[in-house]
Amino acid sequence: MPIAQLISPRQLAARLEQPGLVVLDCRSALEDTDYGQRSYAEGHIEAAHFADLGRDLSAGVVRGQTGRHPLPDAAQWLQRLRSWGLNADSEVVLYDDGPGAYAARAWWLLVWLGKREGVYLLDGGLQAWHAAGLPLSLDPPPSEPGHFSGEPDPDLWITARQLQARLGQQGLTLIDARAAARFRGEVEPIDPVAGHIPGAQCAVFTDNLGADGRFLPAEQLRERFAALLDGRPVSELVAYCGSGVTACHNLFALCLAGYPLGQLYAGSWSEWITDPQRPVATTLTGR
Repeated sequence: MPIAQLISPRQLAARLEQPGLVVLDCRSALEDTDYGQRSYAEGHIEAAHFADLGRDLSAGVVRGQTGRHPLPDAAQWLQRLRSWGLNADSEVVLYDDGPGAYAARAWWLLVWLGKREGVYLLDGGLQAWHAAGLPLSLDPPPSEPGHFSGEPDPDLWITARQLQARLGQQGLTLIDARAAARFRGEVEPIDPVAGHIPGAQCAVFTDNLGADGRFLPAEQLRERFAALLDGRPVSELVAYCGSGVTACHNLFALCLAGYPLGQLYAGSWSEWITDPQRPVATTLTGR
């Protein structure tokens, strides 16, 4: 079974009564930390639990040491998954408003703990759900706990020190999911330093989607990542972004394209720049 799978709104609607199904609402907004919880309270897909980016999908920020969304403590994340009813054989559907970045972060965290089968992203997210004329619910989700047992896989992510040691190596493919202007260092609306990690390629995560907001066909995604890899092994690919969220969208799309999962630089740009000794590149400096 592929590690990355999509489900359509109609397919999900037909499965909502399926025993063991776990649905997670991952809506969030970087500029409004209460947006997700507020939106969830106003209506969500039936039986969905709310997965908060800051409280569930990330750990607390350590100023000057971590990025904006550090990986959550594995034991706490596991406990949270169990509270939502997750078992080893559960099917899981993840959604956000549409682009899929926050849902992909939850997907990566599930894979990180070993849940690699039966996990789906709602293709097109809640935008596609609305377009299909499907209803939302105000009812609370089921509360029966699950018994999923998992262990974090250290090989799926890389530290800043490990990445810095690999910069300049011929086999490395480093992709940055942020918008092109942020990558080039022309603007930086979130973090205090503009630019990108030297040697990175700009791979804007929304380019994984078509005009309808759904993922491109696997063949087109494969062409996209083949161009980025340029013959280098996918085992050497590292994805990053601003804080380790939208990079997961690129990793999900990579797997949709039929490639094995690359590594995540979880701290990403917001962690990289906490150390002024780490190199920074822009289109202005070329460094």
